[in-house]
Amino acid sequence: MAAVLRQHELVEPRHVEWPWFIPGTGGAPAVTRLSLTGPIDDELVFQRVQAMRPVGFPEAVEGDLLVEGPGVWLDEHGTPHGEYRLVELTVSPEHLGLSAEISVFHDIWGPFDFRGEPHPEVHQRNAPRLAAALRDLEALLGVPPEPGEATTFGKAVGYGVDEPVVMDGRGPDLTDQLRTS
Repeated sequence: MAAVLRQHELVEPRHVEWPWFIPGTGGAPAVTRLSLTGPIDDELVFQRVQAMRPVGFPEAVEGDLLVEGPGVWLDEHGTPHGEYRLVELTVSPEHLGLSAEISVFHDIWGPFDFRGEPHPEVHQRNAPRLAAALRDLEALLGVPPEPGEATTFGKAVGYGVDEPVVMDGRGPDLTDQLRTS
């Protein structure tokens, strides 16, 4: 999955992070973050994850694995810009079966920026890249994506982000909802 997102330049895996859980009792007081020094699918990554099990909790198992790194978005002129956490991949290794979540953290996927200003060129240069990546993930996994919960910033629909309510040619101003840290 990370290779598909990387192929579309949506995330270049640089770190993986996961909590540890103790079967039958819950979370261990530990979260591990691993900087990647090579490809994420290298067998050494799996070995390093296993070697980082908290010493005080030898029965601990890995929780949801978060893959993060920079991605590329295109401005209205087609100029590429790097952005850390443009897209994140979370893989859940539940005993009932694997699941994955793709999270997006930018206003480039929709037709309006976070101030509510239309940016059709930015949307047209980026939304199709996200849609293509989601289609490729669907082909890889053999199952269609399921939209997650709607947030203040948007709602997943199909292979992209639903268009917000438009008033007087503008989308909602969400700047008061943005974190400043």
